[in-house]
Amino acid sequence: MPRIENTILIRKGRDTAVMVARDNEAFPQFMDDVESVTVLTRSDDLKTVVSEWVGIVPKLKKRITWAEEDVWDPDQGILNFKQISGDFDEFHGTWTFTEIEPGLTKFDSVLVYRLEIPLVGALINAIIHKTMQNNVEATQQAIKKRCESSV
Repeated sequence: MPRIENTILIRKGRDTAVMVARDNEAFPQFMDDVESVTVLTRSDDLKTVVSEWVGIVPKLKKRITWAEEDVWDPDQGILNFKQISGDFDEFHGTWTFTEIEPGLTKFDSVLVYRLEIPLVGALINAIIHKTMQNNVEATQQAIKKRCESSV
């Protein structure tokens, strides 16, 4: 099963990074590959959110849709997410925000996915993997930019 791991540094405190990352409804405003995010339910403690996503994969000229459950531990700066329905055969991962020093946060992302398209070969699978890797990096960069530009 393909696994993607990436780490970036954000020049803001962990609380700011977590606040930006938890506001997934705003992602379409600053992420080019996210067409829409619609929150379906939020737990009373706001730690669990179920949302519907529409993503855009320009190289494949395809839209990907899925419903995702996000479970946050904001005190630890950890998000565990998983697809509960949609186009992926498997899709889950973790975001971890760790304050290295005041005003500097490490953002670790781990994504495990499986997207099987019948009758495609290794070349298409390599393109899908590279696209997913680019998406993880672009997502982290977009959150970093949003955090660093916030007051």
